[in-house]
Parts: sequence; structure tokens; C-alpha cells
Amino acid sequence: MATDTPATALQLSKEHLERVLEARDEPDWANLSMFGLYCLEAAVKAAALKVGIYPKKASHAQKQDFAEQLAKQHGLPDISDLLADLNEIRKSEAYGDIENPPELDAADVSGEIEAYVKKVAALIGV
Repeated sequence: MATDTPATALQLSKEHLERVLEARDEPDWANLSMFGLYCLEAAVKAAALKVGIYPKKASHAQKQDFAEQLAKQHGLPDISDLLADLNEIRKSEAYGDIENPPELDAADVSGEIEAYVKKVAALIGV
């Protein structure tokens, strides 16, 4: 699916959110971290496209920067630290090479992700 409009990026984010919520109850950190990261990154992309600051491609680190900018300039929650934590957990789960991955609560993380997607939806008007 092409995600070059705010609406299509948000739709992709919502699809990832479904996977986050499935992984929450008996925490499956491999899925929760991966789909949580992708969900938030797609939501950041949707918001950044809406306000005109998103390039054609962006790295994980650039998406963290966009999340900070969107928080400061457009009133969205600052999820840049959560993006970094989810990426560390994702790498730990996938590769096993992160010695001390962040310890997070699955219910809190999924709630924060869901709230962010809702705020982005309000920002872009869908």
C-alpha cells in the first residue's frame, strides 16, 4: 500500500495498531515492539505529511525527530522516546544483541500508541 498521503499512512498505522492490541494481553514483545514501532512511525508520517514536513523517505531516527517537532509545533504527544524504546526492544527480540532492553508495561505502551493514533486522526481530520 502506498502511504504518500496522510489518510493512507494513517490507515496503515491503524492496521498495525490492530496487531499491537492483539499482542498486548499476554505480552508478545516481538510483535508488540515491531508493530508498535511501525504503527507509530506510520502515524508520525501521516501527521508530518499533513503539516508538510515529510520527505519521500525517512529513517527511524528522522521519524523520532519528526515526532519531537510535531509535539512542539502541533501539540501531539512527544512519543520520540517511546519510538526509541520500541526499536531497542524490537532489535533485542529479533537479533538478541541488546543486553538491557527497556522494560515497559504492555498495557501502558499499547494505550499510549492507541492514544497517539487517535490524536493524529484528529489532526488530519479523519
